[in-house]
Amino acid sequence: MSDTGTEAAQAAHATQTIRRSPLHDFLAPDSIAIIGASTDPTKRGYKAMVGLIKGNYGGKVYPINPKVPEILGVPTFATLDDVPGPVDLALICTPAATLPGLMAECGRKGVKGAVILASGFRETGAEGARLEQQVLEAARAGGVRIIGPNTSGMFNLHKQVNLLDLRNVKPGDIGFISQSGNMLLALVLEAEHNGHVGFSTYVGPGNQTDIGFNDYLRYLGEDEHTRVATLYVEGFRDGQRFLEVAREITPLKPVVVYKSGATEMGKKAASSHTGALAGSYAMTVDLLRQVGVTVVRYSDRILPVAEGLALLQQARGKRVAVIADGGGQATITSDRLSEAGLELAELSAATRKRLAAILLPQASLVNPVDVAGSSDANPEVLAQCMEIVADDDNVDAVFLVGMFGGYHTRFAESLLGGEMRAAESMIELARRVDKPLVIYSLYAPVKPPALRRLHEAGLPVYASIEHAVRVLEALGERGIYLAHQHGQPLHASATPREDMQAMFARAQNEGRDLYEFEAKALLRAHGVAVAEDVVAHSADELAAAVARFGERPLAMKVVSKDILHKSDAGGVKLNLVGESALRVAFDQIMSSCRAYDPNADIRGVLVTPMAPKGTEVIIGVVRDPIFGPVLMVGLGGIFVEILEDVAFRAIPLSRFDAESMVEQLKGRKILAGVRGEPPIDKPALVELLLTVSGIVRAYPQLSELDLNPVIAYPDGHAVVDARIITNRAVMSA
Repeated sequence: MSDTGTEAAQAAHATQTIRRSPLHDFLAPDSIAIIGASTDPTKRGYKAMVGLIKGNYGGKVYPINPKVPEILGVPTFATLDDVPGPVDLALICTPAATLPGLMAECGRKGVKGAVILASGFRETGAEGARLEQQVLEAARAGGVRIIGPNTSGMFNLHKQVNLLDLRNVKPGDIGFISQSGNMLLALVLEAEHNGHVGFSTYVGPGNQTDIGFNDYLRYLGEDEHTRVATLYVEGFRDGQRFLEVAREITPLKPVVVYKSGATEMGKKAASSHTGALAGSYAMTVDLLRQVGVTVVRYSDRILPVAEGLALLQQARGKRVAVIADGGGQATITSDRLSEAGLELAELSAATRKRLAAILLPQASLVNPVDVAGSSDANPEVLAQCMEIVADDDNVDAVFLVGMFGGYHTRFAESLLGGEMRAAESMIELARRVDKPLVIYSLYAPVKPPALRRLHEAGLPVYASIEHAVRVLEALGERGIYLAHQHGQPLHASATPREDMQAMFARAQNEGRDLYEFEAKALLRAHGVAVAEDVVAHSADELAAAVARFGERPLAMKVVSKDILHKSDAGGVKLNLVGESALRVAFDQIMSSCRAYDPNADIRGVLVTPMAPKGTEVIIGVVRDPIFGPVLMVGLGGIFVEILEDVAFRAIPLSRFDAESMVEQLKGRKILAGVRGEPPIDKPALVELLLTVSGIVRAYPQLSELDLNPVIAYPDGHAVVDARIITNRAVMSA
């Protein structure tokens, strides 16, 4: 658990490094106008008034309604212009067609932010999109920021602003931004049932016409009442900017994201192999985790993970010590920990000796520690075991599993005192050590006294082993990120070369992508190991290839801007030895390719030595329309074609990014060497990833890149095939 000194340091760091968000001016407003305030209890203009009044909002409330003199005892005003004082926030409850005029009115009044509830904008088609643009232009002309439109609303419970009139939702540490109003309701009901979770600020971003997720994240990062920022995201409008802001915020406080669906790019047919894999949900998850965001894959884990991170912040690593009072649940816990990529900590001999001194002989002293009845008559033994394993340097987190809190119900009521004393010991232990203590109890749903006491003191208690394990996983991920990724420099851009710029310009002027030999020349120019090659424009030029490469086996590939998939057109021949074999292959390639596309512009063939056998890897880059340039790496062959065993990172990368990409692959054991095969040169592969990242940054004319395959060896690698798609919209300097 974080101490106050750490919190103060984090707050000071936040003040120094993050500029203040303008959203503070209206998400914590001192005055609110309800435009479209109503006397009808079913209308939002009425519910918002109720929420402010019952919530004891201390600021000024100005209902705007020309038809009635007062609503719920508050005097109304005919128009916003009639309001006597300043207005920080306007809640607009009127139809979409009224919005352009109302935005102009808000601008004249100096309103800082407007919450637009109405739908009927771009989500309805072209006409709605035009109306939405008119609203945005009017708002910008008046200096008004827009929440929505098509939003569920907002609340700031520490400011007593509850524009949704939600009942039984209490102030707390969790800031929540959600594109689903029903998801908010689900979490509020879950928090009410749990009884220990509260919220700071909620906003429904709606269409994100003006304010996007990155803006809300910055606000929550600065908000003193928010310990964890939590987001339900259906779609980012500026994913690249969100990643930049998240990289600033996550070192200061945890960020949890539940992402539904995939990016828009996943719906379009991509022109490269990498492009076909990009735009996926998996890519989005990788990019979010790259900047320290905790991604939750199941909606019922959003609140448990957010609560766990808010209370415990981080673990040093993934080594977990399990204390259990039942063998079955110890086994289940071990399975779930392994599936989550967590480790059962190897307890030291000294730790096992201390455990043996307090447990019955039949107890298991290896991890998981099964107390085997030792706590049945004395629940305080569990707290003693937690203290012993927490003192072990091999342990990063402690997980108590079983029926703690229910001993007095299960065995004897007289055990309640022992359970309460055990709870106090656990609380004191949590204050003393910097390792998270997480408790699963099968009695959690009935909230017995000992568990209530733990909750009051800030120790999370879960009714699900799976939820608790996901919290432990999130704590470990965050600790590793802060230890290894945060503060690492991003790899520098390569220095663009004039001859390469000219090469891009020629291709763009001719309306084509780079030929393979040009793509390889670009890589070679920036230090990438690429096999030599010769371009033969006719059969008579093949002798030059033989003279250069000798009698070793060669590969021949067609050179044509119109034939993208060379193998499909019969444009590739392998293991060719001698000039006669080259001539036969040349004629076959020309015949096949002309049959494949009679109008294809064929410039000859590329001849290059066959690469020695090794481990195939694919490296690719796309410029995602949401997240910007993204790098991909995966094992080649079946692993990428069928299993899609790939890892993604946004460019630019840090060295930790590149290293973690390789370690993320499910087939990483193949890279480490199996069945007598030597391991590949991982440092060389990491350097290649960083070099490609630098090249992409140096040449905005590069739209997509495929290096497939790259043959990885125990010493270095060879790029066998390279394809670069040019960005016709970005011309060379």
